[in-house]
Amino acid sequence: RAMRALSRSCPVEYTAPGHVTSVCDNFGSMRILLLALLATAGAFAQKVSIEFDPAATFAKYRTFAIRDGQLNSRNPALNSELVKKRIEADIARDLTARRLAMVPGPGPADLDVRYTFGAAREMKAEAYPAGWRGWGTRVVRVPYAEGTLVVDLLDPTTHSLVWRAIARVEKSDAMKVEGKIDDMVGKSLKKYPPKP
Repeated sequence: RAMRALSRSCPVEYTAPGHVTSVCDNFGSMRILLLALLATAGAFAQKVSIEFDPAATFAKYRTFAIRDGQLNSRNPALNSELVKKRIEADIARDLTARRLAMVPGPGPADLDVRYTFGAAREMKAEAYPAGWRGWGTRVVRVPYAEGTLVVDLLDPTTHSLVWRAIARVEKSDAMKVEGKIDDMVGKSLKKYPPKP
């Protein structure tokens, strides 16, 4: 009777003597695969790219200070002092978790942190000292879009950029972008310091 009930609702395949496979089992597997693919697509909606100076000695950096933060969004929900405080708290939390100590105020630090969040779609050219002892200039073109967070770590002794993370979330709703800020900062600093 169980075989008849199964064959009425799902076609049955006989693959080997004594072995019965239901086509519904195959559809269940396909559903699981489809859900996994959708979950993966959601994970890739946030893009993070990392650049760093391979000549920098990251082991010597023990302290940091957040020196500058810019919010460049046209949307007032993303261009507020509360968003700025949240980004700075996330950066402090994540760098402290990587055994760096935060220097309060204008005191000297091993790394100066600078970040930019938001902005309409545009390309911006930024120049940094580069080369031996900072003699020379490195010009970097950075694409900014709504939901873009750029975190720069600079060595104040050479005034050179040693680490840059760019996290992008393609969302049109400002509240959804704001909901991703913690995740954007976390993913931006997750691979700091780089492995030698």
